[in-house]
Amino acid sequence: MSQPKVVLAFSGGLDTSFCVKYLAEDQGFDVYSVLVDTGGFSPEELQSIEANAYALGVKEHTTIVKTREYYADCIKYLIFGNILKNNTYPLSVSAERIFQAVAVAEYAREIGATAIAHGSTGAGNDQVRFDMAFRIIAPEAQIITPIRDLKLSREAEIEYLTKKGVERDWKKAEYSINKGLWGTSVGGKETLTSDKYLPESAWPTPVSKTEPETITLEFDKGELVGMNGQRYETPVEVIQQLAELAQPFGIGRDIHVGDTIIGIKGRVGFEAASPLIIIKAHHTLEKHVLTEQQLYWKEQLANWYGSLLHKGQFVEPVMRNIETFLADTQTHVTGTVHVHLAPYRFHVEGIESPYDLMSPVFGSYGEMNNAWTGDDVRGFSKVASNQSMIYQKISQLADNS
Repeated sequence: MSQPKVVLAFSGGLDTSFCVKYLAEDQGFDVYSVLVDTGGFSPEELQSIEANAYALGVKEHTTIVKTREYYADCIKYLIFGNILKNNTYPLSVSAERIFQAVAVAEYAREIGATAIAHGSTGAGNDQVRFDMAFRIIAPEAQIITPIRDLKLSREAEIEYLTKKGVERDWKKAEYSINKGLWGTSVGGKETLTSDKYLPESAWPTPVSKTEPETITLEFDKGELVGMNGQRYETPVEVIQQLAELAQPFGIGRDIHVGDTIIGIKGRVGFEAASPLIIIKAHHTLEKHVLTEQQLYWKEQLANWYGSLLHKGQFVEPVMRNIETFLADTQTHVTGTVHVHLAPYRFHVEGIESPYDLMSPVFGSYGEMNNAWTGDDVRGFSKVASNQSMIYQKISQLADNS
């Protein structure tokens, strides 16, 4: 008789390795492990993870490559919205996890799995993101979470796997690293405090560049399409090339403090040179080509979008509505942005765009104007200040009566 199918979101680490053995040998499932690659794995790493999955005893292992879809369906809108959580964090892991969770749930539905499992603990955001995606996309499937439900310590997991004959170096790394297309998170003993910063040795990319350089980024309707005069086939390639160029400067390092989905404060380090440079460059270009009201309402909706994405609400219908608005604002966000890179910092030098609203056709700020007169401004100033003037006068009369 065939055994029931369970799809396991698999990374190859200790927790998901435990889940394979537990689900297959203790719970009687045929385990279908699936890894969703959103730009964080090399071909060699993918091969190693697949080999480990089969060695652990999975029925079948599948790698789903979703890097381009991840950009098109998610990252693109983070750029359009200039989204930085708490004005700091480019949602590197938040966006990646929920996107991966949706892909896992869709795969489980495709193969008719009766259950879906993940290896998240009960102490973080990922458990919520996985659970929500599984319930929405595959509501008929049972959700199994061995690590969370059994409340296992790392030592207990290692002991269990050793008894099952799994021999591997499970020594915990001093820092946990999660690499993805939209940045790399770094967790360690310092991020568990409120006052300590990560040491130089904790960052994935060593600082090896010391000579400053200036680069150009080319945007077409809000999307990054080229760098230093070269056009690329997809924005994904530009993001990857920019990361390789800028990360050796030590650019994009920071620590984010924010509110978790489960109601506690969390702190995590991240290395995200490419996202931070792109968002700053894109935002600068927008300030030149969009109107005041476009910029204002974009910021309001983008903040909502980022917050909902962080909380695992990627498939909420309003997200598609906000994406439609954000995309519509990008019609004129076309041009070249000049960015200066130096060790541990960068700044935008300026932009060139055919849609630049600083056009000298109408005047130069602070110097001259061509479309109005001084009398026009006097009249406008009278009307614009009228209500506040009345308010002040009435207040004085009332106070003195």
